[in-house]
Amino acid sequence: MPKILLDCDTGIDDAITLLYLASLVRAGEAELVAVGTVHGNIDPESGALNTLRVLELAGVEGVPVAIGAHRPMAQDVHYALDFHGPDGLGGTHPPAPRAVPTTETAAAQIVRLAREHPGELTLLAIGPLTNLGTALLQAPDLPGLIREVVVMGGAFDHPGNITTHAEANIWHDPEAAELVFAADWPVVLVPLDATHPTAVEGPWLDRLAAHGSDPARFASRILEFYVDSYEPILKRRGCVVHDALAAMVIPEPDLGRYVERPVRVELRGELTRGTTVWDARAQPRADDLRRPVKVLVGSDVERFQERLLASVLAL
Repeated sequence: MPKILLDCDTGIDDAITLLYLASLVRAGEAELVAVGTVHGNIDPESGALNTLRVLELAGVEGVPVAIGAHRPMAQDVHYALDFHGPDGLGGTHPPAPRAVPTTETAAAQIVRLAREHPGELTLLAIGPLTNLGTALLQAPDLPGLIREVVVMGGAFDHPGNITTHAEANIWHDPEAAELVFAADWPVVLVPLDATHPTAVEGPWLDRLAAHGSDPARFASRILEFYVDSYEPILKRRGCVVHDALAAMVIPEPDLGRYVERPVRVELRGELTRGTTVWDARAQPRADDLRRPVKVLVGSDVERFQERLLASVLAL
């Protein structure tokens, strides 16, 4: 049973992913050890409150939620309110949670829990990587303490979603992402190349809306805003729940197809800053300085969509 330490910026797809993770917890199929929040879709304080709201709605309480980095390492902060709404949850403004965030920072929480559970934790990062980068700087021994890192981010043969080439989570803090990909720990990367083909569309959304449970109604309400944001991109009714695919490959790694290549992040390009770069040539140059990243390049789309829907409806 995986022990998951989640790092997120709880907007809409993060919230759906939290519902999925909650279903695993309630079914005894995973342990959600703790959550840290970071700037990205929303500010980290709002993200922490959103996280607590979703977990309480899903019937999962007692999970520590720590507030993390308020800004990137080397650039101004930017929020994705146009895709996630002023509250990060599509402008639905749900009631305040009963619980409150912890006083520990998210980076300190990563280091402490890694030392308390050496070799046991899967670090799932579905927002900008500032907390992970900070934890690596604070604890150079961290890579040897983490079982696996799973990151939603990057784009290779797919256009970027915040600039022409860069994906949002990496672009929000390229320096932190470069630290994460350069560290000597096993990383699974789930880029836009893999997430965009999994877009959920009208019939899936209708099945969700028809269900009467509180979690399903909540999910349907927040996805209305997300769908409106995605319509100009997809040219149809639908949306991409990026983060849930990254979460699902933890208990079901056979859901996807992978290639292993070192990954670097462009830090200086005027037009390409935040772009993830790999050597895709038939005979890639050996990179003895960097551990290969396991990059998800495709998945069983129908299986992903059905698992995600069933998980939310089971709550």
